[in-house]
Amino acid sequence: MSRQLRDRKVSAQELTAIALRSASRLNDKIGAFELIDEQSALIAAKRLDEELRSGRDRGPLHGIPIAIKDIIDVFGWPTRCGSDTYSDEPATEDAVVVRNLRECGAVLIGKTVPHELACGVYSHPVRNPWNLSCLPGGSSGGSAACVAAGIVPMALGSDTGGSIRIPASVCGVAGIKPTFNRISCVGAKPLSWSLDHIGPIAASVEDCALSLQAMLGFDVSSVRNSACDFTALLNSGLEGLRMGVLRGAPFEPMHSGVEVTFDRAVDQLEIIGAQRVDVTIPELEHTIAAEFAIVGPEAAHYHRKRLREYPDQIDPGIKALLLAGLLLPSTQYLRGLQARKVIADAIRRCFDHHRLDIIVTPTLPATAATRDQEVFEYAHRTEPVTISYVRTTAPFNLSGLPALSVPCGFDNTGLPVGLQFVGRPMEDATVLGAGHAYESTTTWHKETPTVS
Repeated sequence: MSRQLRDRKVSAQELTAIALRSASRLNDKIGAFELIDEQSALIAAKRLDEELRSGRDRGPLHGIPIAIKDIIDVFGWPTRCGSDTYSDEPATEDAVVVRNLRECGAVLIGKTVPHELACGVYSHPVRNPWNLSCLPGGSSGGSAACVAAGIVPMALGSDTGGSIRIPASVCGVAGIKPTFNRISCVGAKPLSWSLDHIGPIAASVEDCALSLQAMLGFDVSSVRNSACDFTALLNSGLEGLRMGVLRGAPFEPMHSGVEVTFDRAVDQLEIIGAQRVDVTIPELEHTIAAEFAIVGPEAAHYHRKRLREYPDQIDPGIKALLLAGLLLPSTQYLRGLQARKVIADAIRRCFDHHRLDIIVTPTLPATAATRDQEVFEYAHRTEPVTISYVRTTAPFNLSGLPALSVPCGFDNTGLPVGLQFVGRPMEDATVLGAGHAYESTTTWHKETPTVS
């Protein structure tokens, strides 16, 4: 899109009009949008066309239509967080990340539906474009669905236990949770302030990198080192890169279709130059206990007034988590923080001991559940859908490491499978480079669902 804009083959107004038409036409089917603002988007696109004609180029996102997860403040739009407990009062200013995207020329067309309070993996009433009877993941389900359906090339998401990578995986698109605190969360409604991340869900790894750069607030042309340039290593390839293939808990058990697809993806990574090292991190067995010991109290503290004033308007499962967070003794929260450090240190030791550049895992142990499905069946156990999804993504929220999901194939039912790349702190560019190298030698990211 960016190249076509600069070649005068299309205008920002035309791209925006196409996105708006698609959003309006498909929203009855997939329910991805909470709000669509046609007037503001077209006004912004017209101004950006005029700027480009006059010689002002704000960068790769100049004139590109995008969407924003509805937990992030956008001036003049309400922030409802997928919850009846929030009002329709419009936000009085942009979140920092939204301000940065506007300054880089992005055109905001609307807000996407999250799971209520950004606390879940279903994102009702959103539907998965690959199979409308399936969930789109969460909590950034609306963002992933509208990218997978081709409405916009990028949508903002947030990630506390996997909420970017889970929907990216089940919807067959790319999504990255950057290193903790790389991208400002100011202006986004928190779930767990010590675990929350903001990042993009996009049509490709390169689009993720370009979007992250804009979100950071830097002019790409002024960046001087890879620590601040998410695009720096996109074309570096994998030759000589040491890749840890993580086995054991919590990545097992997994469905056979996921396992076969993941193994093929690892083989492909070896073919294009990565050096494989099989690794285990036993401490990750405690991921779920640590994650929820932290999320519960932090979310309960933030939502305590809402819980007191609107208890009947909160989903029973979420309300139970919040009540538990209020009632558990502080020692449980402190033990969660201690467990978090144990897990983060164990992952760091794994990187150091094996001299790894990246770790790869299946993003999830299963593909998309049906919209009313509560459990997954594995060979020797039954497990709630939420726990299945979070156990393979949350280790990297607890450790704050950059983690990227890219599509790597389909299971035997035709649903997408995700491949997760994890890097050292602040080495987001390495993660994006590895993901782009894989993507460049496969065609999975070019597969699109048929939704009409």
